[in-house]
Amino acid sequence: MATLTRPARTARTGRTGKAGASKAGKAAGSSLLPSAAPLQLIDADGQPGRDPGGLTLPDPAVLRELHRRMVLGRRFDTQATALTKQGRLAVYPSSRGQDACQVGSALALRDQDWLFPTYRDSVAVLTRGVPADQTLSLLRGDWHCGYDPYEYRVGPQCTPLATNTLHAVGLGYAAKLQNKDQVALVLLGDGATSEGDTHEALNFAAVWQAPVVFLVQNNGYAISVPLAKQTAAPTLAAKGIGYGVPSLLIDGNDAAAVYAAVSEGVERAASGGGPTLIEAITYRIEAHTNADDATRYRASDEVQGWLARDPIARLDAYLRAQGLLDDAAAELLTAEAERLAKHVRDRLNADVPVDPAELFEHVYAQPTAALERQRAALLAEIAEYAAAGEPGR
Repeated sequence: MATLTRPARTARTGRTGKAGASKAGKAAGSSLLPSAAPLQLIDADGQPGRDPGGLTLPDPAVLRELHRRMVLGRRFDTQATALTKQGRLAVYPSSRGQDACQVGSALALRDQDWLFPTYRDSVAVLTRGVPADQTLSLLRGDWHCGYDPYEYRVGPQCTPLATNTLHAVGLGYAAKLQNKDQVALVLLGDGATSEGDTHEALNFAAVWQAPVVFLVQNNGYAISVPLAKQTAAPTLAAKGIGYGVPSLLIDGNDAAAVYAAVSEGVERAASGGGPTLIEAITYRIEAHTNADDATRYRASDEVQGWLARDPIARLDAYLRAQGLLDDAAAELLTAEAERLAKHVRDRLNADVPVDPAELFEHVYAQPTAALERQRAALLAEIAEYAAAGEPGR
């Protein structure tokens, strides 16, 4: 029978005493502290950022791809918003304004890594390689997940707040136990940090040293609730200290900084360094969803102020200043974005063939007798109407 022993960390007290333990605790805590101001590689005017904080500016090729994916993602987002107004989507939570977080984080992942998105992260899902029409299946009211998670290594978009944090930690820990070189990136909003699931996920990720990167897109509001009514913490990144998780506070409208920070977290996790918590300061330009009236809880001046910090315009200005983008290249990119929008329109305007028998699939692993009777009754009724020449009744 194995002998139970105390964890090594509790055996340190010995002669060190409370003073020594306190000193060690302060030293460990200081290494977890995020910066006081958001780290930034490129500022709102397209100039070098004021406080890179050790982040490395991505290569020019990466910067160009970040810009390209944001332009495509923005056009996808505006097209999806329009389709919602036309009744082709049941609901659509726009991520306009959070483009840098969506694209920068997804591009920082390696092929073998996993993304765990929320309902607002359609552009991140698209950037990860999921086809546009499959990305919108959930929001159309079709299948809950219109893509194969294993093919793209993208978990189903998560509607309940923060449950995807636990899914990410579970996959990360499983990868660690199986000696797989995989990292899980989980996206969440500031509102989700108030959920118990996030506490449990951060705690277990730290204890297990699971390879997980937590990216909090702090857009200032949990629907209509401002951050000040959620937490008294100086920053959400500061919460990492309590879990023993290294944390970063970054400018979430700086695609270069998002990419660099997430890449750093992925590298740390892949090398056995455990989880990272990143808070990205950003803003949701549109309403929470098409069912929300954002004018009831925020002023137009506030929105206008954030429009001036547009992440695409910022990177566009930097690339042009560096000679990495010109009008001809921009025109080609606009044309590519319009082709994507047309593809989305064409696919979403086509009616989806409906098989009523699908109602009974995936209810139980082994269908019950009652379920089989219900299925048979429905199919018999459909056949009866079809025989009477009323198939659409």
